[in-house]
Amino acid sequence: MSDTYDDFTMSYMDSCDRTPLLMLHAFPLDSSMWELQFQDMQDVTRLIAPDLRGHGVSNATEPPYSMTQLVDDCAGLLDNLGIHVPVIVCGLSMGGYLAFEFYRRYPERVAGLILASTRASADSEAGKKGRDEMITAVAEQGVKQIADAMLPRLLSPQTLAEDDELTEYVHDIMLHTSPKGVIGALHAMKNRPDSTPMLANIDVPTLVIHGENDQLIPVSEAKAMANTIPNAELVILPNAAHLPNLEQPEPFNDAIMDFMGITHGNDHHHI
Repeated sequence: MSDTYDDFTMSYMDSCDRTPLLMLHAFPLDSSMWELQFQDMQDVTRLIAPDLRGHGVSNATEPPYSMTQLVDDCAGLLDNLGIHVPVIVCGLSMGGYLAFEFYRRYPERVAGLILASTRASADSEAGKKGRDEMITAVAEQGVKQIADAMLPRLLSPQTLAEDDELTEYVHDIMLHTSPKGVIGALHAMKNRPDSTPMLANIDVPTLVIHGENDQLIPVSEAKAMANTIPNAELVILPNAAHLPNLEQPEPFNDAIMDFMGITHGNDHHHI
């Protein structure tokens, strides 16, 4: 499905009319990274997973992008779907940065937060330099170079060694992200605000999920976030790196359903 507004058409998946869960994907992936969540949860809650601009099959407008712009896209999608009740915002990695921004801009529209594989702090100077280097690399060499470099950092060594299907699945998603989308998102992440000062003032239920073997964001940062947010619970998933929703989908999905108070069975599915 897709919705058009202003100069931009956003593609999305929507699992019908139930309690809304807005799922914001990681960089440089798209909504298809939530496939195992849709398989497991689409019958018990309403899942909405947009392709952020420049990712998946959403339009790739000219970069740079900003966190504000990407969040406003998502709010516009909810408006177009007629969703005016507060939603639970689930963001993984870059999606987590967007979850913070969504809460900052639209607190009245947020019923809860799920912060997966993400951090509250802004980029360090070294981090910003790294973003600039990635922007140059994509502009000069295309997306494949970034996809090849990021893949071993997104998944655990065991998955890389033993699960060729999942490894190829993640790699293919990245390869299909447009150069404009990658560059735009890198600018947005580089210039995002520090969300650490707002943690103590978050007044909605919050779930922090993190892979024990995350190579990009240390578990210690997830623990610190969960300790600072007043009404937060922390779930650390073993045998998972930066994409625990794909490496450990059953406990990841169970944690979300428990958080949302959904009765669920043990019938889980895989790619």
